[in-house]
Amino acid sequence: MIRAEAADMPDDSALKTPDRLRRRASRLLSQLTTRSDRLITEGLAGADARKWHYAVLTSLQEHGPASQAELSRRSGIYRSDMVGVLNELAERDLVERAPDPDDRRRNIITISTRGRRHLRRLDKVLDDLHDELLAPLSPAERDQFVQLLTRLLDHHTRTS
Repeated sequence: MIRAEAADMPDDSALKTPDRLRRRASRLLSQLTTRSDRLITEGLAGADARKWHYAVLTSLQEHGPASQAELSRRSGIYRSDMVGVLNELAERDLVERAPDPDDRRRNIITISTRGRRHLRRLDKVLDDLHDELLAPLSPAERDQFVQLLTRLLDHHTRTS
């Protein structure tokens, strides 16, 4: 009898999971989210970054300089956590803080040249991680999957 390598064998828990559960989109999304979060968190850690770093740098690159409050709204990072994220990015010279000329109590955050280079590197890391995450899907299926997820999220964001 030939034994398959452990990596080639189906996950026993998937074989034992009742079909009724395997057909529930909410359960599938939850399980995929857990695996995706782990993959992305570990992959970004290997690049000395975190998801929040990417979110802030992307927001600054795409939408320009902003206050901490605006960055919080754009990225979904709690305002209380934003200060820590910005401190980490500023310590690495990835962002620059300057007083807002209209309100000296507020800082305006700008992505630095080094931050732009780091963002391009993180884009490549995330592209590779997403290729790993979505490996079973064709390029057309990947595009469709992202479109469907976007539609669902947009719907539930508007209605909540």
